Amino acid sequence: MLFAVNAVSPVLCTMGLVQVLGVVAAAVARLAEGTAHERAGHWLCVIALAVVGGLCGFAVQFGPDSGAMCAVTLIVMTMIAIVDIRPQANAESLKD
Repeated sequence: MLFAVNAVSPVLCTMGLVQVLGVVAAAVARLAEGTAHERAGHWLCVIALAVVGGLCGFAVQFGPDSGAMCAVTLIVMTMIAIVDIRPQANAESLKD
């Protein structure tokens, strides 16, 4: 059978869902920059980073692959939050 539905662990599915929600939270925080919701977006991102960071410690017991995937999620969330890919002229105009 191509799809082994019974072999999927609910814990691993929950971990994956938390990681997806963490990336979405980082993206929302990035999109909220410069709006009235910027502070709430930043707090959402910080809380999501803490949750996914705690999940990394929990995921290590499932093997190094699970821990590594959580670490990659943390890296992606951090890069979404801090990397500014706007053109320099546009970024300069937002400082004013």
